[in-house]
Amino acid sequence: MAVRQKLIRKSPEAVWAVLSDGDSYEHWVVGPSESEPADGRWPEVGSTLVYTVRIGPYELHNKTVVRRCEPPRILELEVDSGHLGTARVAFEVRPWGENTLLLVDEHPLRGAGAALHNVAVDAVIQLRHRAMLNRLAKYCATGGC
Repeated sequence: MAVRQKLIRKSPEAVWAVLSDGDSYEHWVVGPSESEPADGRWPEVGSTLVYTVRIGPYELHNKTVVRRCEPPRILELEVDSGHLGTARVAFEVRPWGENTLLLVDEHPLRGAGAALHNVAVDAVIQLRHRAMLNRLAKYCATGGC
């Protein structure tokens, strides 16, 4: 289980505004080089983002589906990484004084990611989450929020 949190020095409403902006994901999520809303109105349940992940000369075309949305506090996504499988990624926005405590919780659901899930994989996910939350905090500090 990979759970991480970050204190972001912006209001919960400002952080939610970034989470609910499907066009912002390529700026703070680690991995995608391009992303865009596809189906539905992000972040309504069932809406999707499509994105490209480049690894050397290879490109992966993946998508993310909103599975649960309770504005302005809960956003749960199912990330479909093709042959690697799917994962549940949940964001919880908590007021922390005038700031925001943002929690991210990721679990593999199906495919190779779920079959090979172990403590070492969780450690890698933790590193990715740390980078992602730092990028989100920086994005907010420089005008994204």
